Amino acid sequence: MSASSPPPPGTPTLAQVVRALDGRYPPATAQSWDSVGLVVGDPEQAVRRVLFAVDPVAAVVDEALEWGADLVVTHHPLFLRPVHSVAVTTFKGSVVHRLLRGGAALYNAHTNADAAADGVADALAAAVGLVDTRPLVADPGPALDKHVVFVPVGGAEQLVDAMAAAGAGALGEYSRCAWSSTGEGTFVPSGDAHPAVGAPGERAHVVEARVEMVATRDRRAAVVAAMRSAHPYEEPAFDVLELAALPGGTGLGRVGRLPTPTTLDAFARAVAAALPATPQGVRYAGASDLRVESVAVLGGSGDSELDAVRAAGVDVYVTSDLRHHPASEQRERALFESPTGVPALVDTAHFASEWPWLRRAAAALERDLGAVGATVSTRVSTLRTDPWTARVDGPAPLAGASEGDS
Repeated sequence: MSASSPPPPGTPTLAQVVRALDGRYPPATAQSWDSVGLVVGDPEQAVRRVLFAVDPVAAVVDEALEWGADLVVTHHPLFLRPVHSVAVTTFKGSVVHRLLRGGAALYNAHTNADAAADGVADALAAAVGLVDTRPLVADPGPALDKHVVFVPVGGAEQLVDAMAAAGAGALGEYSRCAWSSTGEGTFVPSGDAHPAVGAPGERAHVVEARVEMVATRDRRAAVVAAMRSAHPYEEPAFDVLELAALPGGTGLGRVGRLPTPTTLDAFARAVAAALPATPQGVRYAGASDLRVESVAVLGGSGDSELDAVRAAGVDVYVTSDLRHHPASEQRERALFESPTGVPALVDTAHFASEWPWLRRAAAALERDLGAVGATVSTRVSTLRTDPWTARVDGPAPLAGASEGDS
C-alpha cells in the first residue's frame, strides 16, 4: 500500500501506533543518554501486524519479514550511539535497508519502558512473584499547586465546578476534589470599585468559604483563569502555593515481597524457571539458606543502583550484568557488617530479565488501539537474542570455596 492511500477502516496508521506507544512509554521519561522512538518507517503507512522483540538484530528482522510484520517494536535501540553511515555494507545499515525493502517500520522503547507503569520493571517483578511493589528509585511525582480561594459561601459550588473543569481537584481516580471552611471576610471598596457585595467607601463583612483544590502546575494559568471567570468578586482573593515534590509511582526498578518466604537457593531457581533459558543461566551471591522475603528487581544492567538497593533494606536483589568489583564489594560488606541490611545478589542474563515485558507491551498495544477502534495483530518473538551461545563448565571448585560461589 502506498503512503498516500488511507488504511482500511479499523487499521491504524504507523503514526497512530506510535502515539499509543508514546502514550504508554513517554519519550520524555527516557534517560538523557538514551535513544527512543521511531527509527524507520512512514507515519502514514498502515500497520496490521506488530512484532515485539528485545533486540533489533538480523534474526529478528528475518522473523518479522517472514511473518509479514508492518512494525517491529524492540526494547533495545538500533542507534544508541551516533553513526555516520547506514550503508547496506554495515550491519546496522543492512537492518535499516531490509526493513525498508520489506515495508516494515522499527520503533524502540528503552529506558522509558524500564521505568513506566506496567513496563520492564513491573514485568520482571511479576515474573519472579513479587507483590505490593513500589519503585526502587522513584521518579518525581507531577509538580503540584494548591489553589486557595476565598469566595462568598453562596458562590462556592459554582467556583469548584469551574476550577474542576479547568483541571483542578483531580486525585487518582477521583475528580472535583475540594476542601472548604467558612469564616468572615472584610474589605472596603474604593470609590472607583464596582463591588458585588457592599458599597464603595463602606466596610463590608461577608461570610466566605475558603476553597482549596490541587492541580498540576501545567494547569496553573487555566485554573486561575477559570477561577477569575467564575468568581463573583471584581478582585478575588486567592493564593497559589507550590507543593513539595513527592515520589511518583514510576521509576527504575521495583521493590516488593514474596507472598511466602523462601531460601536464596530456592528463589534463584524460581527466577531461572520464570525467565528464558540462556547459556549464562542464573547465579547468586550469598548463603544458599538465606531467608528471602523482600526483593528488589531491575531489568538490564543494575549494579549502579546497589546503594539504593541497600537503602531499601531488601533480602535480595535481582538484576543483570553484575560486574566483579561491585558484586565482590557487596559480598565483603555482608561478611564484614553481617548479612543484615546487605542484600544477596541474583544475576540473570540481560536479555532474559527484559524479555517478560514483551508480552505485556503487546497486550497493552492491542488494548490501547482497541479503545480508539483500531485493531492490530501482535506477536512476541521467542528468538533468544542473548549474545552468548554456549557455556563450558570448568573443573571442580577450588579448595576452600565458600558457600554460594558455585
